Amino acid sequence: MRDYKDFLAEVLIEPEALQKRVAELGALISHDYRDSDALVLICILRGGVLFLSDLIRHITVPHAVEFMAVSSYGSGKRESTGQVRITLDLNMNIHDKDVILVEDIIDSGRTLASVLDLLSARKPRSLCVCTLLDKSERREVYVPLRYVGFTIPNKFVFGYGLDLDELYRNLPFVGVVDEDRYREG
Repeated sequence: MRDYKDFLAEVLIEPEALQKRVAELGALISHDYRDSDALVLICILRGGVLFLSDLIRHITVPHAVEFMAVSSYGSGKRESTGQVRITLDLNMNIHDKDVILVEDIIDSGRTLASVLDLLSARKPRSLCVCTLLDKSERREVYVPLRYVGFTIPNKFVFGYGLDLDELYRNLPFVGVVDEDRYREG
C-alpha cells in the first residue's frame, strides 16, 4: 500500500480549521433548531461519517441520526454517472420531522438533487443540507445548501472522510491529490 504522502500535493484544510468550522456549524444548527422537537440528521455514507460524528458532538439540541447510502459513481469514482441508486435506505419515518442531510462534499449536485427529491416525497416538516465541502464551480444542478463548511476549488481531494480508492478516510485534514504522481503509482 502506498503512503498518501507520495501523492499529496497540498493540505487544503488543516485539522484545526476543520474542527473549528465543524464546531461553528454545530452551534448554528443548535441555534436554528432550538425549538424543534423532531430533528433528524441523515448522513450519506460513507464519506459523511467522520464529519457527522464530529458535528453531532457540537449539536446541543436533541436529535436522531439516520444513514443512507447512495451510488452514482463509476469505477473511477471521480465523475458521477448521473444515475443514482439507493443502496441503503432509512429505517425511520421522516414525515413531519426537521431533516438535515449531512454530506461530505457537493460536486455537480446531481446526486444530491436526486436524494433531496426522494426525501421531499416523504413529507418532512423541513429539509436542508449541511455539507463539509462545496465544490461550487463544478455545479451542474442547483441544490440549496443551508450549512457549508468550506467552499473549495475544483481539485481532487481526500482525507477527513473522503476516500481515495476507499483508503485514507482517517486523515485529520483535507488534502489535494497530485494526480500525475498518483497515476504513476
